[in-house]
Amino acid sequence: MPNEFNINDIFEIAVKIEVNGAAFYRDAATKINDENHKKFLLDLAAMEDDHVVTFLNMQNKLKEQNTLATDFDPDDENLSYLKALADTRVFFKKDQPDDTFQSILKTAIQTEKDSIAFYLGMKELVPAKLGQAKIDDIIKEEMSHIKIIAEKLIE
Repeated sequence: MPNEFNINDIFEIAVKIEVNGAAFYRDAATKINDENHKKFLLDLAAMEDDHVVTFLNMQNKLKEQNTLATDFDPDDENLSYLKALADTRVFFKKDQPDDTFQSILKTAIQTEKDSIAFYLGMKELVPAKLGQAKIDDIIKEEMSHIKIIAEKLIE
C-alpha cells in the first residue's frame, strides 16, 4: 500500500516550494539589466513570499485530524522525501535559463506547471478525510502565477 500523506505534509512542501521560487526569482533578477524586468522578477519573488504566508495561515487553520500522521514514520522519512523532491524537481535541478528575460520567464512558467503537476499527484496520496480538497487552493495560487508570467511573456 502506498504511503498516505495529510494536508499538513503538503503545506510543509508548499512552503518549501514557495521559498525555492522566491530564491529563483531573486537570483534571476540579478542577471537582468533592464530595471522594469528586474522589478517584475522581484515582484514575483514577493508574491512567492506572500504565498508562504498564505500557506502558513492555511496550515495554522487545519483541524487536528488533518495533521495526524497516516503511517508509522518515527523519523519523518515521508516528509523528508517530499522536501527533497520539492528541492530537486521544483525550481531546482532544471536546465538553468540563459540570462535573457524571455528565457527566465519560460523557465518560470515550466516550473510553475511542474509544481501544479506535483500537487495534482499529491492529491492522489492525501485522503479526502485528511484535507485533499485544500490542495486545490494551493493549485489555484500556482495557476495565478502562470497567468501573470504568461501575460508578461507575450507583451
